[in-house]
Amino acid sequence: MTWIAPDVERTTQLLVGDERAVLQSLLDRGRTILLWKCQGLNGTQLSARSVEPSTLSLLGLLRHLTECERGWFRIRAAGEQLDYLYSSETNRDGDFDDTDPDAAEADYNRFLEEIDLCDKAVAALPLDYTVPHPRTGLDMSLRWIYLHLIEEYGRHDGHADFLRERIDGVTGY
Repeated sequence: MTWIAPDVERTTQLLVGDERAVLQSLLDRGRTILLWKCQGLNGTQLSARSVEPSTLSLLGLLRHLTECERGWFRIRAAGEQLDYLYSSETNRDGDFDDTDPDAAEADYNRFLEEIDLCDKAVAALPLDYTVPHPRTGLDMSLRWIYLHLIEEYGRHDGHADFLRERIDGVTGY
């Protein structure tokens, strides 16, 4: 039996609330849009690349955003000593380059697990909590990390829209 990405319940965006709740709502919305773009597709479809020479695919985006969540929330903000799951110093684009249609279900579930772990890792940290930026060394706040990931999902959800349209014509949210 071929695995198919499950249907996704679209969440309502929080329009009023405290800052943390609104940021979490926007982040959750970005996460949901990506999953919604994947629903109903099998591993082969999720692995379908945009156009040569790009390695961009929906499965690659799931893997990439798994790495982003892990890196920004768990490794940087929470200080967990973890390796990346798909990329390394010698394989920086492994999240996109090394997709495997047969591993789509595992990668999808890993994305969901990582989201849960990330939310738990930073739940007790205040938005003003700071850590050094990995490249500049300048202090960055957890607030900035939330906003950066919201921006990251916004960009990649747009890519996902084009990828999905190319696969089967489905567009919009």
